[in-house]
Amino acid sequence: MNSQDSKFNYKIILTALCAVVMGILIAFYYSNAQSNAQINFLEQEKHILIKDLTIMKADVDRLSALNEVNGIELQSSRYKVKQLSDSIGRLNFTVAKLREYKSELRRLESKIDSFKLKNNFLKYNNMLLTDKYEDTKKQIEDLRGKSSSLAEAEALQRKKIQELNQELKIKSYLKVDNSEGDGFRLRGSKPILTNKASVIEKLRGCVTIETNPSSINEEKVIYFQFLGPTMGVIEDNANTISVNGNVYSKRVELVLDGNPQMQICDFITLPEGSLLEGTYTLNVFEDERLLSSTEFVLK
Repeated sequence: MNSQDSKFNYKIILTALCAVVMGILIAFYYSNAQSNAQINFLEQEKHILIKDLTIMKADVDRLSALNEVNGIELQSSRYKVKQLSDSIGRLNFTVAKLREYKSELRRLESKIDSFKLKNNFLKYNNMLLTDKYEDTKKQIEDLRGKSSSLAEAEALQRKKIQELNQELKIKSYLKVDNSEGDGFRLRGSKPILTNKASVIEKLRGCVTIETNPSSINEEKVIYFQFLGPTMGVIEDNANTISVNGNVYSKRVELVLDGNPQMQICDFITLPEGSLLEGTYTLNVFEDERLLSSTEFVLK
């Protein structure tokens, strides 16, 4: 009986010891897990702190590089602070001097804040310049892509200009004997010659052309250009003719008939009362070449 009780008690003690050991192991495992979690958290915090310190160091280096221009003022400030420290050490300063130094320190702090603002402004401008540089770089690449086509177009244009110059060299122009201009007013539908500017409704240009008898049925185009006293081109029914940048009043087409001389006349129409007193000019052109010029006076 005692032996059975001893065995039973032994089992109870063994079970209790196992439970205690299991509890210790569980507590140790839980404590170890918490320690690992804290270690991991501290490692993460360490990495974050290292990263922040690196960024701060880079910012400090960048600010130092940007503020090299302010080194002289900073050295002067350090010298003045050193003087202030020496004065405090020797107790040879007055209350007024202390206030002056405090005011100067506040001014220096304001300057430093101003330097920081300028630095931020420079950083912003640098960002804008970077964006503009990228845009400009892209535009340059586009222009380089188009340069070959522009070079081909320029070469073609030069070739055409050479051809036109060659044509102008070999082209024969009309010979003009004389030209005249005058004004007309209308009575009903009948034009009456007059030199009174206020009543003129039509201007007439006439030109005598010397032709080659062999030039029969050859088509030609000449241009009348009426200029007013202010040298402005006078319009025909509010219209002008523009050829290669030159402005004319009238385009006149003619066919040579082989006669030695040929007189050509044509009118331009304008509102009554639109002309002023003065000297008027009639220029006669073939293409862009001036063949004849004459003046007439309206009163």
